[in-house]
Amino acid sequence: MATISSSNTVFALDLLRTLSKANPNGNIFVSPLSISSALAMVYLGAKGNTAAQMAQALSFSAGEGVHADFHTLNADINSPSASYILKLANRLYGESTANFLPKFLEATQKFYQADLKSVDFIGAPEACRAEINSWVEQQTENKIKDLLKPGTVNPMTRLALVNAIYFKGSWKNPIQSEKHHGDNKSTPVQMMHQVKTLPFNYIPELGLQILELPYTDEELSMFILLPKESANGPDSLLKLEKTLTQEKLDKWTNRENMDLNVEVVVHLPKFKLEDDYELNEPLAKLGMADVFCLAKSDLSGMNGDGGLFLSTVAHKAAAATAGIAMFNMLSPQEHFTADHPFLFFIRHNKTKSILFLGKFLSPQ
Repeated sequence: MATISSSNTVFALDLLRTLSKANPNGNIFVSPLSISSALAMVYLGAKGNTAAQMAQALSFSAGEGVHADFHTLNADINSPSASYILKLANRLYGESTANFLPKFLEATQKFYQADLKSVDFIGAPEACRAEINSWVEQQTENKIKDLLKPGTVNPMTRLALVNAIYFKGSWKNPIQSEKHHGDNKSTPVQMMHQVKTLPFNYIPELGLQILELPYTDEELSMFILLPKESANGPDSLLKLEKTLTQEKLDKWTNRENMDLNVEVVVHLPKFKLEDDYELNEPLAKLGMADVFCLAKSDLSGMNGDGGLFLSTVAHKAAAATAGIAMFNMLSPQEHFTADHPFLFFIRHNKTKSILFLGKFLSPQ
């Protein structure tokens, strides 16, 4: 299981770098675990070079064990007794004229509790889009609407992968709000403020502060990686992005390597945890291009006779955090003021899986 979590972290960081390159000045918020879990369903039916490219891009180890690992991991994270709400909508939609193999359909159900839905992309693409959006909305308790934009599916669409995830958790130590002016900007930013004993780490060679903000019951934590502010804006964040590895992240956020007894004054901007993406291009850039190309895609494990390719991968992640409270001032030792760009991620602590990953450049 550690393998699948490590693979997911490697993929998460690769995806972050790819999305950053495509949009260097924008905030980012994605759910790498839900994306790789959704793509693993496609991988179930991939053969030859298509499968090899997918395994490399997603950092999957060879063999079928990956599907059993995802099954165990998803069950752990979506536990009915969890102290947080996590609503996931993962589904493949296939053109109704393709004859999907019973073996493939059974495997998606067995490993991913997901069914492939046959729809009439050729004859009624707009009706298909409305049906897909309606299903996603139901699955996420009306929190995620209009996942597929107009024109996303058309009569040429053969296979669409939809992946939406909604999360709601409460901080273990709730946070109060305040107005704050960033160092380089005169615009007031809505900040959250807290003084508490929190797990903290400092990486001197990068001037990097790392803070852990646990959610209720500490099943999940948000980690914030705040590089020292540079005179050239987000340069220090770019450097961090380029050099960040799964090994470093694991080491830096391991509580054995963190100071657990330090009082920290925390100033955090209120930021919107919601974003949506068409992932075809970023995934192709990560090396899995064939699956999106009719002439090259080999998804014969799905229907036996080929002719299938992935037309769209639509992803939307949304998270809400509840809980606001007041604190007495203490005599703190550390100041953690996130009034300049930072990276953050929300981790499932037991499995060390990154559920959400983001980059904050500016308030939206």
